[in-house]
Amino acid sequence: MARLLRAAAWGLFPRRGYCSGGTQGELSKGFVEALKAVVGAPHVSTAAAVREQHGHDESLHRCWPPEAVVWPQDVDQVSRLAALCYGQGVPIIPFGTGTGVEGGVCAVQGGVCMNLTHMDRIVTLNPEDFSVVVEPGVTWRALNTYLRDRGLWFPVDPGADASLCGMAATGASGTNAVRYGTMRDNVLNLEVVLPDGRLLHTAGRGRHFRKSAAGYNLTGLFVGSEGTLGLITAATLRLHPVPEATLVGTCAFPSVHAAVGSTVHLLQAAVPVARIEFLDDVMMDACNRHSKLNCCVAPTLFLEFHGSQQALAEQLQRAEEICRDHGASHFSWAREAEARSRLWAARHNAWYATLALRPGCKGYSTDVCVPISRLPEILVQTKEDLKASGLTGTIVGHVGDGNFHCILLADPEDTQELRRVEAFAEQLGRRALALHGTCTGEHGIGLGKRLLLQEEVGPVGVETMRQLKATLDPRGLMNPGKVL
Repeated sequence: MARLLRAAAWGLFPRRGYCSGGTQGELSKGFVEALKAVVGAPHVSTAAAVREQHGHDESLHRCWPPEAVVWPQDVDQVSRLAALCYGQGVPIIPFGTGTGVEGGVCAVQGGVCMNLTHMDRIVTLNPEDFSVVVEPGVTWRALNTYLRDRGLWFPVDPGADASLCGMAATGASGTNAVRYGTMRDNVLNLEVVLPDGRLLHTAGRGRHFRKSAAGYNLTGLFVGSEGTLGLITAATLRLHPVPEATLVGTCAFPSVHAAVGSTVHLLQAAVPVARIEFLDDVMMDACNRHSKLNCCVAPTLFLEFHGSQQALAEQLQRAEEICRDHGASHFSWAREAEARSRLWAARHNAWYATLALRPGCKGYSTDVCVPISRLPEILVQTKEDLKASGLTGTIVGHVGDGNFHCILLADPEDTQELRRVEAFAEQLGRRALALHGTCTGEHGIGLGKRLLLQEEVGPVGVETMRQLKATLDPRGLMNPGKVL
């Protein structure tokens, strides 16, 4: 039974081909016509290729296509579509850019996929209040392009150009989290269409205050809910002033332990870093090849500092002293925007750099996070386990938060290799839990980590989540099969 539960929880992996191409059933012609009546015939598709495109994300999880894909144009249409599906008992799967890595968009029970990318307006900018309201089709890069000449920016930056509402749904993070926090810290309000079509504003309509003690934290409930409680149709986000000056540096270390140990020391010394990213030697080599860098092939830290010119000089000096105490060498500092962007583009493309190590293979990314003090221990052990596993993989992470990823490659036709990836990821998740960490720092639970979630929060925690889910979604139609 335990083995069957594990297989169901992981939802892994097709034995032949990447996508199954099948569905759980077929929607009636009358229901499809009802969908078209809401959004217009051009915005509804039941074509196999379109459904398959919407049945998987970037992960190794098998493709589960929906039975239909719809593109609503505004929140009223989303509400009417949800009410229509709710009345007929049809599952609803929200879809943004499809860049997730936990199978969160897989339609495991068929149903209707709501692609929200046509809702792509930046609705309201409040520069004096450092907030903005965006629709689901707006990505974090598009928002920062819009803000470029306004002295503001949004710092949460996952590697892919994900949609901001999708990032809220998954509780996403990125390289700036050590200073600016994750999506949980930067979402002020959400507009949510509940499963039955009702419209909820989690902090009240139009409100964008910085703090509140008014009742339950409904915004926090929906951030990280992975589409299982409702459809996020707008997000009010916290913005930040652009720093006066920015400095980016890289340095190489003789070992994983030395690199991560210096990270802990930097944080303990209260050096105000904005970003601390770790790349192991295999990852650094892959980035050199993929992004045409010329960095030393060794365990490496990418560091970034924000502040005044005088403050940056002091921060650089202190950071170099600490890193040299841990054996760092090959220091390189970039002040100009073009050079800084080149380094961070390489870091953000780490996923694709890893995939390029074995063309034709698929990737799976682990996502554990542990208390900072336990980071050297788990990273050293993980590096040893990765070498012993025989798998091709890289290690990269937001080590300033205690969060790191192993990006593992597998031939989708090789059943044994797929199982080794699964076993490695499960073992790493449990090691993180044993060190009082979490099985997911930023990617979410999705299909594959439901058993680990139970181990992490315990029976009472899971039951409480089930009760919340049953209250908001009594028919179990919102993104079924995920999280719980």
